[in-house]
Amino acid sequence: MKRIGLFLGITFFLTWSLEFALMANGGLTSNYAILVLSAVMLMPALAVVATRLITKEGFKNFGLKPNFKGNLRYYLAAWFGPALLIALGALIYFLLFPSQFDPTMSQMAELYAAQGLDLPEGALLTIMITQVALGIFLSPLLNIITTSGEEIGWRGYLLPKLMEMYSPRVAIVISGIIWGLWHAPIIAMGHNYGTGYPSAPWGGILAMVCFCLAIGSFFSLLAIRAKSFLPASIAHGSLNGFAAIAIWFTLGSPSPFIGPSPTGIIGGIGLIVVGILSFIWVGNKSTVL
Repeated sequence: MKRIGLFLGITFFLTWSLEFALMANGGLTSNYAILVLSAVMLMPALAVVATRLITKEGFKNFGLKPNFKGNLRYYLAAWFGPALLIALGALIYFLLFPSQFDPTMSQMAELYAAQGLDLPEGALLTIMITQVALGIFLSPLLNIITTSGEEIGWRGYLLPKLMEMYSPRVAIVISGIIWGLWHAPIIAMGHNYGTGYPSAPWGGILAMVCFCLAIGSFFSLLAIRAKSFLPASIAHGSLNGFAAIAIWFTLGSPSPFIGPSPTGIIGGIGLIVVGILSFIWVGNKSTVL
């Protein structure tokens, strides 16, 4: 428990210090926002290294070994699963709200025009297809450094430590809640859910905790079965790389709590169902990583 407390203390201190500094200097509209948001993803990994050094735990069972043998299906699920589930959620959303579906991608065209980009005919479709291909096939790899920065902490260190004291299911719930709360400052700044809704920012923070519980169950199952945080990093990269794809086809300003983005309850329905199934499948007797 001492090591968990130290790890969480360092992680939250480093992360929230950077995010509150960003909040005081323009928030998500700051020129430094992308840099800060990328940096904070590395803080859990930095906290793991610091905790292992301070407590003289060393780096045995760090979780870096991929353990491909017998676990290829988990890596394939990690690489392609999130993108397919996000696409499924968006499809279900647009079937329920067809008036918000725009196959012409007019709002995206207007966005490019507002930036002074006069795209030739067919260019917008080409850009969209390229984005989809990158999201499916390359984003897990392109995002691996920043997502590993998180997953080394959440699924590579915190989860196994909790599993030494609790059942896997309890450990997943605790780690998922912590992971969701870790996002609180950027949610308060408007990330994912905006700032104009009646329950801001607490409603957004609660929604993020619920989202992290669902997707964290999936990531945890991958990590536990493969005995490595790497498939969780890959799945996290796929999620981040494909999460905004529905924006291309969205008309108007739908509620982010509903969809079509995966953080909405309908847009994220595929992820929610898989998260619930993962929670069931992980059982109560899995060994630690």
